[in-house]
Amino acid sequence: MKEHVEVTIYDIAEKLNLATSTISRALKDHHSISKKTIEKVKKTAKEMGYRPNNLAASLRSKKTKTIGVLLPTITQPFLSSLISGIEIASQKAGYNVIIMQSHDSYEEEVNLTQSLYNNRVSGVICSLAMQTQNTDHFQVFMDNNTPLVFVDRVPKHFSTFRVVIDNFAAGYKATNHLISQGCKRIAHLTVGSEFSIYHERKMGYLAALKDAGLTFEDELLVRLKEVTYEEAEKAANKLLDLKNPPDGVFTPGDILGVSVIQCAKKRGVKVPNALAVIGFNNDPISNIIDPNLSTITHPAEKMGKASAEIILKSLKSSKKDEVKEITFLNTEVLVRESSLR
Repeated sequence: MKEHVEVTIYDIAEKLNLATSTISRALKDHHSISKKTIEKVKKTAKEMGYRPNNLAASLRSKKTKTIGVLLPTITQPFLSSLISGIEIASQKAGYNVIIMQSHDSYEEEVNLTQSLYNNRVSGVICSLAMQTQNTDHFQVFMDNNTPLVFVDRVPKHFSTFRVVIDNFAAGYKATNHLISQGCKRIAHLTVGSEFSIYHERKMGYLAALKDAGLTFEDELLVRLKEVTYEEAEKAANKLLDLKNPPDGVFTPGDILGVSVIQCAKKRGVKVPNALAVIGFNNDPISNIIDPNLSTITHPAEKMGKASAEIILKSLKSSKKDEVKEITFLNTEVLVRESSLR
């Protein structure tokens, strides 16, 4: 088998009897090179099978034209849509995207942060792991003027860009919708620390109850170990076993809402007549479950695009000490059969 020989700009220069500097500039459409020469160089390069050495170029410039994305997982529909938005904006600007998963582990997130730094990424987009409370490991990007954007799950005290929804307002809207349908005993499933988006959704839930004059009861607030179908099923059984069970449930994720509906159906509890349910995210599964799950829209793809656009804008800006912006995107209640009485 014949060994493939990599074509270089020196080979093109020799064939066209031009200086290597001319070839290099022509391939970059430099204004000092005539249009005719640029066309001739590019045509010859293509015929000879020339490929630009992006690695060598990145080592010279210390930039890789790569945006690092660090997420808890890529399996959730919300995060898949987020990635899609990041890739659309990045690829349009000629940037590649490298995706890493922390699997909600703080230790893994610390290791992957270092890996992204070592790979000389041009910018970083991160949604924090569930376990993360200390964010010191991200300081290395700030110290080296590498643009950093936190999206969805963001730290409270870290001066950098954020792209988020108003989770408090979203939790309030979801709970208020159940109240508008006549629910008086509304349960809520929560998870994570006081720094998490789930805590903010819980605070919205509590505020809506208070504003409606409904008494909050401890037994109606169930803390999950993690955001899983199984954990929500245990919580639903616990709630339905109460002497005075709830007539409404707000879950901060659609998979949790689906679990509550299926648990209720197994136990002969009619949804929404006896138990109204609303989820969060508008995942595809919310439209498949019977009855369809009411939910809160979560503009994942827009959040991804906004995050990438902030990185790209920051890379072009010469102001490194500019005020870091917070981008809020709106959410809406999407009413379906599971909560409509």
